[in-house]
Amino acid sequence: MFIETNPREKIYRDLIDLAFEVCNEFVLVVRSDMDINTNINYVLEKLQPSLKEVKEQFEWPGTIYGGEQPVLVYYYNTDNHAKEILKQVSNSLHDWVQPNLPEDLSFIKNHKPWLINTSHEYESYIETKDEEEINKIIKIKGLKVRL
Repeated sequence: MFIETNPREKIYRDLIDLAFEVCNEFVLVVRSDMDINTNINYVLEKLQPSLKEVKEQFEWPGTIYGGEQPVLVYYYNTDNHAKEILKQVSNSLHDWVQPNLPEDLSFIKNHKPWLINTSHEYESYIETKDEEEINKIIKIKGLKVRL
């Protein structure tokens, strides 16, 4: 299901709520080849209680990175604390771009990407065949999706 417009404000918050309901983890990416401002450090610090692990990788949901050095991929639990932080620090799915925020907020359900977000390319989609999930996605008022 391709998300056709950038979810903002209430649509973003409703999508985050659903992703936290369906998924058991989410990821954020920090690239060493780009600037990191104080806001990125603030977000990482606020999310610290929900952090599962940090890995150096060349791939993450929706991206194969061709850089010289790996990026840091932060894996988080989808708990209420993290959900509130994601809603506080951003009002838009495609705002997750360095240098202002960590990159590519994406969600994982049972080790498989569910909501894949490549923010700087304004490309986001959801991979699911679960009818109940599809119905909940479609019911998010204002979310424009294409099957």
